[in-house]
Amino acid sequence: MSLRPPSRRLLALGLSVAVILILMACTPSHNQSTFDPLGPVAEKQLTLFNIIFWAAVFVFIVVGGALIYTVIRFRRRAGQTEIPVQTHGNTPLEIGWTIAPAIVLLVVAVPTVIYIFDIAGEPPPDALEVNVIGHQWWWEFEYPEQNVVTANELHIPVDVPIKLNLTSDDVIHSFWVPKLAGKQDVIPTNINTMQFTASGSDIDTLPAILFGQCAEFCGVAHAHMRFRVVVQTQEDFDGWVANYHELASRPPPTGDTEEAKGFTAFASRGCLLCHKTDGPASVEIRQSLKDAFERGELRFPAPNLTNFGGRTTMAAGMMDLNRENLIEWLRDPDDVKPGNRMAELANVYIDPDAVLSDEEISALAAYLLSLK
Repeated sequence: MSLRPPSRRLLALGLSVAVILILMACTPSHNQSTFDPLGPVAEKQLTLFNIIFWAAVFVFIVVGGALIYTVIRFRRRAGQTEIPVQTHGNTPLEIGWTIAPAIVLLVVAVPTVIYIFDIAGEPPPDALEVNVIGHQWWWEFEYPEQNVVTANELHIPVDVPIKLNLTSDDVIHSFWVPKLAGKQDVIPTNINTMQFTASGSDIDTLPAILFGQCAEFCGVAHAHMRFRVVVQTQEDFDGWVANYHELASRPPPTGDTEEAKGFTAFASRGCLLCHKTDGPASVEIRQSLKDAFERGELRFPAPNLTNFGGRTTMAAGMMDLNRENLIEWLRDPDDVKPGNRMAELANVYIDPDAVLSDEEISALAAYLLSLK
């Protein structure tokens, strides 16, 4: 049984769909498009991409054009029986097709080397330094000079050089904010660095929310390991830091309020085993959580919630932060984000006799949303 070749109409349709998908992927306005750079690093990477792309287009046109010309010009004619004249070696031609690719490679190589050394250079001394730790499946951001530890939302001032020190607590991840810089591997027991600056005419409206994600398959919830970059004025960034420390020193709510009941549930139902709401945990505590998880205990590294109520998203950027979504998350986190550690290990989700009541969930949501 022979298969019929696809019709020209079907081939044209397939080609049209492919072209449309390619054009859609290149839309600069997309949240994760690399064609709308918002900083010098992303601009240089886009410039380098354009150089390589158009060099490739030039080669394609020249080689493809020569091939088409040859096929048409020297095709066998009707009635032609003799074998064409056989030749071997053409010195000018061989010199030409040796020099031409070398020129193309030189055009690509020179800016590539220049930009690689430029982008990989040391940031200026006044750069804001942030330690980034990848977890399965969320991001931790530590500002050592500001004594701030937060999760899933990276706050940075506009027009200020940023230096990131990237490492992982478990498996290999990849840090990527398409509009600011290219991807960088995040590897356990190793520290990779990257730098960028959020700037440009398209970022004049502040705060600007940029989208980032893990770009290295790291497990079942890899696609849900997202984060946001909040670009703000220096004054607003300083206010964000000051607000964090005010929240860290704020006494727990008391009385007969829903927030106070939520704090009681937070403290008594196991949340404090992994989370903190009073500022950064010490290095020893964070290491003990990692060690406990590796030993199979029901404690594990979890996001710092000190300023949780002031964030725009939750569940590692999967959902907008609001009361309805937070209650949904607290009721069944595995339904929202399959594979997350809290649903797998927290006692209130693995012990049927310890399930959170609706009242506790409502109070917990009120307490967490008050942390702003």
